[in-house]
Amino acid sequence: MTDASDLADRVREGDLRLHELEAHADHETAAAARRELLEAETDADLDTVGEYAFDAEAAEPNIENMIGGAQVPMGVVGPVPVDGEATNDDHYLPLATSEGALVASVNRGCSAISAAGGATARVLKNGMTRAPVFSVEDVGEAAEVAAWTRENVGALAEAAESTTSHGELTDVTPYVVGDSVFLRFVYDTKDAMGMNMATIATQEAAELVEAETPASLVALSGNLCTDKKPAAINAVEGRGRTVAADVLIPHEQVEDRLKTTADAIAEANTRKNLVGSAKAGSLGFNAHAANVIAASFLALGQDIAQVVEGSNAITTVEAREEGLYASVTIASLEVGTVGGGTKLPTQVEALDVVGVRGGGDPAGSNADALAEVIATAALAGELSLLGALASSHLSSAHEELGR
Repeated sequence: MTDASDLADRVREGDLRLHELEAHADHETAAAARRELLEAETDADLDTVGEYAFDAEAAEPNIENMIGGAQVPMGVVGPVPVDGEATNDDHYLPLATSEGALVASVNRGCSAISAAGGATARVLKNGMTRAPVFSVEDVGEAAEVAAWTRENVGALAEAAESTTSHGELTDVTPYVVGDSVFLRFVYDTKDAMGMNMATIATQEAAELVEAETPASLVALSGNLCTDKKPAAINAVEGRGRTVAADVLIPHEQVEDRLKTTADAIAEANTRKNLVGSAKAGSLGFNAHAANVIAASFLALGQDIAQVVEGSNAITTVEAREEGLYASVTIASLEVGTVGGGTKLPTQVEALDVVGVRGGGDPAGSNADALAEVIATAALAGELSLLGALASSHLSSAHEELGR
């Protein structure tokens, strides 16, 4: 059997390219050969990169030119009670991060939510999108394509759904810009995050559009989807799961757990998250929702870059007679419990901690539950940071934890 050194030599000699190694050796050997090559060419020591717990061949759908694994410390927050539509239970949530004090902060927020009896969470909307762009001759043809689309959603659904046994086309909205026509397809992808499913289904539907109208497909993604980029359309229309969580914390618990008052937290939220975000022209009116979303995505095998859409969140806070009301509404949280990185061993174990691995019964319920838990944790993070800011404890907390 070819060993790693032989493969590395063949790459150096130009006989093989880096991506061809798995055709000449098992996946572990191929990864070792790439590490050997990199160590020789860069003087790096990749011993730790080469210490990973998953099977290299099993990771093939998730990575190319594999050299090893990136290890990020993982902590856990909770348990926190979540009164959701898809789950009504106490949940732990693993978070993988290199930011010191994050897990401690979120856990403090979870403690405040638990003391109040838990958070209410609901998935308000569900729809993964893909928006191809077509070219036409002029605005007249553009209007013709838009009208045909509105009248033939059923035919487009039949074409799109012929490619999947799980996905369901729920809406198609045309947008015209001169001689460009964008069609924003929306799918219920059940427990999958669904980006690949939506892409393949939309390709089939786009071919029908080309066959029945004057439109010519230019790009299967026309950026009106919008994937992995800040976009107002996601903040307004949603993408993936639109999910909200809220809690009412009695005044004594605010003072005991968050070391401040409801009035102080409400003022901090208004001036920071609402006024400050508006002045900055932000699409996210929150303190740091992306922190919890990114850390949970790393731990749970989600598409990390989609934290961009996940940061489309609005935090509201109100000092009421009975206590502190707080909510977070995440417009475009793209999560799944099947497919993609959810099959990797570490992420499988983390999903088991939450209790949402694999397909749900009914379909989509596990991904809904995951969205409800992440939204609750994001709410906990908002409460804790706002409390720290309102009580001037933010810098001391980081200093105390040595960060």
